[in-house]
Amino acid sequence: MDNITDPLVNLSRPEVGIVERVVVPILDTLILVTGILGHSLVILILSRKQRGRGNGGASNRTGQAGSASGHSTDTLLLSLSAADLLLLACLPFHTVAIATGHWPFGGPACKLMGFLGAACTSASAFTLAALATARYLIVVHPTKAYRWCRDARHVKLATAGLWVPAAALAAPQFTWRTLDCSTNVVREHLQDLVCFNFLSPEGQVAYGVCHFLLAFALPLGVIAMAYGRIYVFLRQTRLQQTAVDRLERYQNQVTQTSALLVLAFTLCWLPSYGFMFAQLAANAPMTGTAPRHGGFATFARVMATSATVANPILYSFMSQKFRKELTELGRRSCKDRFV
Repeated sequence: MDNITDPLVNLSRPEVGIVERVVVPILDTLILVTGILGHSLVILILSRKQRGRGNGGASNRTGQAGSASGHSTDTLLLSLSAADLLLLACLPFHTVAIATGHWPFGGPACKLMGFLGAACTSASAFTLAALATARYLIVVHPTKAYRWCRDARHVKLATAGLWVPAAALAAPQFTWRTLDCSTNVVREHLQDLVCFNFLSPEGQVAYGVCHFLLAFALPLGVIAMAYGRIYVFLRQTRLQQTAVDRLERYQNQVTQTSALLVLAFTLCWLPSYGFMFAQLAANAPMTGTAPRHGGFATFARVMATSATVANPILYSFMSQKFRKELTELGRRSCKDRFV
């Protein structure tokens, strides 16, 4: 079986076509460059904002609730960028494996890339669910949100805690993943080795279903529920107000953004899990390599990795405050350069 539970799925096989040799490296390069650039800007802007809060001192106490809530979402966004950047760091290894038809990096790297891929995708999904929950609390229960978020240590510990179940879910990848032959014929040459999957067919099915439920279905349910409750709250609030123009515009904006976030999460990850279940179904009764799935395999993999590009756009660059910070940073850089 191939790496069916790793969204950066290794499609290594003896016959490498034009898609694997040319198209995949081009797409991966675009995703890698765009993703690194986007997340680097996010980290730079958010780090500057947090330093600004730290330098505000006791004299800057206006809007404490908004500041505490903003700190919580900023911390989660930093964690999201860290997870996506680690996932992007794994991308070149899989690109080489797909383009050459074998895994040339050895057994330890096979285990490490499998672990990092599963851990980072899970951490990213958990962080997106936490972001949706935080935004729900900020909009619907601002007092509770401030009470919980006013201590930065609580926010940081909770954010770091999201990585614990992510690492636990990825632990089997590091424990059992190994190299194996790319065909049913036993060979000993390096070019015949692929980063083989692990466990028995029954264990693989159990692990795949568990990963799907915990790292996709559960976060998606939390995200949809949180944004759905935000929509209901804003709608009820608008109906109770006399001057509703501004609130109605805000509700429409939140509704469109929420729908886009849920849709993007689903579109990015559902093809990968659909491909995973297709491979599980095809390989359940045997232990050989996965059958060829054509262009859908490449499509599913590209959609999964493109989430690392979509996340900074959807969760940072769509924010007016973030764009304002980015514009200010650009102006300062130009001023420092030409003065």
